[in-house]
Parts: sequence; C-alpha cells; structure tokens
Amino acid sequence: MSRPALLPAALLALLLAGCGTPSQPLPMAISPAEALQIRGWVPDALKAQVGVAAVKGGQETGRWWGSKVSALALQQALEESLHAVGMKPLSPEPAPRFELQAELLQLDQPLVPAVGVTVGVAVSYTLVDKASGKPVYQRRVANTDEARFSEAIVSPNERLRIANERALRANIDLLLRDLVTLRP
Repeated sequence: MSRPALLPAALLALLLAGCGTPSQPLPMAISPAEALQIRGWVPDALKAQVGVAAVKGGQETGRWWGSKVSALALQQALEESLHAVGMKPLSPEPAPRFELQAELLQLDQPLVPAVGVTVGVAVSYTLVDKASGKPVYQRRVANTDEARFSEAIVSPNERLRIANERALRANIDLLLRDLVTLRP
C-alpha cells in the first residue's frame, strides 16, 4: 500500500474501533415479559415498599475505548425493574419500608473484544428494613452473558456494551426472583 493510501485506511480503522459506548439503563432493566412473570409472586410486604439507595461501584466509560457500566445507569435499571414488578412505590411519600443497597463489585471483560464477547458481573445486594436497620436479604449475585459477532459486526465496543447490558439484566432478574421468595 502506498503511503497516501495508508493514512485513510488507518483513519477508517480508528473511527471504527474508537469511541467507547457506555451501557444504557433501559436494556439492563428486565423485560416486560419477565416483569409480568415476577409481578404475580411479589409478597404483600414488598409491594410498593422498596426504595433504592445510591448504587456504589461502577465506572464511567472512557472516551476512546471500551464499554463500562456507571453506578447511575445500574441504579436507573434497578429502579425501572423494581417499578415494573410493583416493588418500587409510585411516589416518595410515604417512605418505603425497605431500602435496596447495591454495589457493582466486578465487571469482567476481555481486554480485546473478539468475535464473541463474554462478560461476567458480580453485584452485592442488601435489602434493609429501615425501621430496624437490619438486613432482611444479603447476597452476592454473579453471572455471565455474551454478545455474538453477528450482533455488532463492525464495532467490538458495541458487542461489549451489549454483553454488559445482558449480563446485568440477567443479574437483576436473579435478584428479583430471590426477593419474591422473602416473607419479611
């Protein structure tokens, strides 16, 4: 390749691989079908009684490469999911009886996104009875999920974002399925 032709090829490669794509809250929230399945099993004590504390952990996506999950995006996904199953109150007053605390402990991603991308996540959840200050549920939920090459052929960062969002949606689904077994 001649020197003048090499520059546009390098710029094109940089544009295709460049920008980081942050994970979005809505794709991380559980689907309407999942919410419908879980909604009927929510115990009366948890209906409209779970608020979400500020999520800890997470990381903002860098400008040039990769895909991360911010604490704010995870918090919005949790709030949307709790609302969809009827655990989150519609208004802040009266204050909910329980507070869900979450911390994103782990986001395992490949250094270089390959053909298929698998992401592992671990989130620590604690459901606290605000009156007594005692936890009624505490668990570290860990799982993995993936995105295939065909889902984002041109952008490895996009595949990474898709895998992040799927892993966290599955993580939230596991949490909610645990919570409906509680009888506080």
